[in-house]
Amino acid sequence: MAPSASPGIPMRAHSGATYRFDPGALCLELLTTGGPGEFRRYEVLHAPGDLAAWAGRSRLTPTPDLEVSDAEVADARRLRDALFRVTTARALDETPDPADLDAINEAAARPPLVPSVGPDGARRWAGAADGTGLLSTVARDGVDLLTGPFAHRIRRCASDNCYLIYVDTSRPGRRRWCSMEHCGNLHKVRTLRARRADEG
Repeated sequence: MAPSASPGIPMRAHSGATYRFDPGALCLELLTTGGPGEFRRYEVLHAPGDLAAWAGRSRLTPTPDLEVSDAEVADARRLRDALFRVTTARALDETPDPADLDAINEAAARPPLVPSVGPDGARRWAGAADGTGLLSTVARDGVDLLTGPFAHRIRRCASDNCYLIYVDTSRPGRRRWCSMEHCGNLHKVRTLRARRADEG
């Protein structure tokens, strides 16, 4: 999987509160940009700059200097929606749609971003970086996740009204929430209130 640049990406709750969400994989970070069906209202990938901005927030290090076309933004939405449906199906122990698997595999088959070592010993990206290379890198990360040792740990947040997908890479494998700071904390507050109400 892609190297991690940060412990998570910034998210904003309906209440306006901010928190960090670490889905555990580059491909799952893309799912925070919107999604199919009812999740279309959260869409943030409208223009080339939006995809480049997402790359800057992602775990890719260093941030690639991208040249992105409008067509590649449409490709990004298509790949994201396929990843969303496939990983959700995996989390719910359902069979994914073969068309979605085809979309992931097609993106993965294209040339990815290629890492290299600079004269100063720092990591960088070789050659020109475009949206297609970025999406291939994301799709390959998805293939690695879906076929790797953590495939059975792809989960959806246990909150009733949260649909964020993550991979549980913790040693005990008991992660339940997108973020303890957000959904985990809300659950604790609700449980405490219910207990107090029962005691009252």
